[in-house]
Amino acid sequence: MKLYYAPEFSSLADHITMLEAGFKFHIIRVDLKTKEIEGGGSYFEINPKGYVPTLVLDDGQVLTENVAILTWVADREPTLAPSGDLGRYRLVEMLSFIATEIHKRLPLYLSAPEDFKPHVRKDFLRFIGLLADRVENGYLFGDTFGPADAYLFVMARGAAQLEFALPAPFAGYIARVEARPCVQEALRREREN
Repeated sequence: MKLYYAPEFSSLADHITMLEAGFKFHIIRVDLKTKEIEGGGSYFEINPKGYVPTLVLDDGQVLTENVAILTWVADREPTLAPSGDLGRYRLVEMLSFIATEIHKRLPLYLSAPEDFKPHVRKDFLRFIGLLADRVENGYLFGDTFGPADAYLFVMARGAAQLEFALPAPFAGYIARVEARPCVQEALRREREN
């Protein structure tokens, strides 16, 4: 398998989750400005959307979008998904919320005119704040780290780097997730590659 990524962008969530699942895969760096891939070639030939992540399976099938890839990983490594009859759907529900209400606001914030940035930041903080109680002492689904945590971690960490005043539980959450061996490994691989 090949995971196309940009260092410490949203594809980091997929990288972390695939390592947590114990998958063997290669990472291929994408320059998001030029759309060139490591080793040469146009990323548009891999993913016409032009953004990360993209997962190319061993049989050549291509899967894009964080929600799809993270769900695919959890389907193959069920210990990463919430348990119970609705576990898979709770995961999809959380991943969709993170993608549509939290993630989309960070690139919007970065490209917004200065007078609009406070509005975007306020919306971001309102939505991420809805998850503060869930991450106060553990992870989104209790004591078990999973794909939604990897995704939320990347978003919360990015917001912290932008100096957003995140709800208090997120400082501990970011530190707790960042200390995980697979997170450290993903960060190391992305910095060195």
